[in-house]
Amino acid sequence: MAQATTAAAEPMVRLERVSKRFGATLAVETASFDLEPGSFLTILGPSGCGKTTLLRMIAGFIRPDGGSIVLNGRPVAADPPWRRSIGMVFQKLALFPHMTAAQNVAYPLKMRGFPRQGMAERVERYLSIVRLGGLGGRRPHELSGGQQQRVAIARALVFEPDLLLLDEPLAALDRKLREDMQLEFRRIQRELGVTTINVTHDQREALVMSDRILVMEGGRIQQAANPVDTYARPANRFVAGFLGVTNFLPGRLASLAEGRAVVEVEGTRLEGLCADPSLAPGAAVAAAVRAERVRIAGTGETAPDESDVEGEVVEVVFEGDRFVYELRMPSLGGIPLRLFDLDPLAHPRHAPGERVTVAWRHRDLMVFPA
Repeated sequence: MAQATTAAAEPMVRLERVSKRFGATLAVETASFDLEPGSFLTILGPSGCGKTTLLRMIAGFIRPDGGSIVLNGRPVAADPPWRRSIGMVFQKLALFPHMTAAQNVAYPLKMRGFPRQGMAERVERYLSIVRLGGLGGRRPHELSGGQQQRVAIARALVFEPDLLLLDEPLAALDRKLREDMQLEFRRIQRELGVTTINVTHDQREALVMSDRILVMEGGRIQQAANPVDTYARPANRFVAGFLGVTNFLPGRLASLAEGRAVVEVEGTRLEGLCADPSLAPGAAVAAAVRAERVRIAGTGETAPDESDVEGEVVEVVFEGDRFVYELRMPSLGGIPLRLFDLDPLAHPRHAPGERVTVAWRHRDLMVFPA
């Protein structure tokens, strides 16, 4: 594909301080990032965070108010979308209902003046890549939702663009099909090596599909990292709360030395990690621990590197692969706490009203400014 000839040191996509305002609303504020050829980037965030605006500026549908966008080493601010060598897949697939799958895939080639000789072979190749070989003669209404998605992917890739943009294309699918298509998108992207930017609010989708994740909120990039670091080492309270199920314990910083923090929550001292050296003792903080990092501990089962706190079971829900416990923590001011028991068949079930001891490792408690 076109990006295969790009020098390894040259990013396929480079944004420098890109901003966009709609009236009094600052939709995107000084967004900057580089994306290497062949990488899969997901822009993740809640509705209204600016992720779709950022994607549409890269595509050329919206002109930025400031900053620069460089694709494949060339500034594209003056280029309309059709000159940017970009394939796109949208949530609304916009397949032509009167055309067959093969005709839909061939459409971008015809619009770009691709020679008729060889067109059928290329279309069949891309239908085969998306596992629709032999189905090119069917019209969209004769295909399942997942098959229609595959047609849209083949249509976006058949002219071998430098960049593939995905604008929440899986949002309308049911959960099982969505999860299957996440893996399928990733397989196709890796097989072809096409540089890809995906926009979604789905945490699992971002973690499963991406080489890198940009988390956005309020028009700003909050963190840019690989999926493991984004989940395990969130840059701030927003990222910690947006990814996964996280318990926040409000308190005061008692001490901080070499990244190790002691937090006081309603008179109970808890140890954790803090990456913000500017915090001073007495500062209001939010200590965060993910639900899957908390466990119900038996008598005498806590280790020296763990914190343990007593709580009362309020509710327990069985979800097949786990128990979800809702607890009230009297020694922490009665705040609620949620934990996941990921091995439900190996552990006893605790009933509402039961007093239990919960524990987590010191390293799993993340401390952020309040």
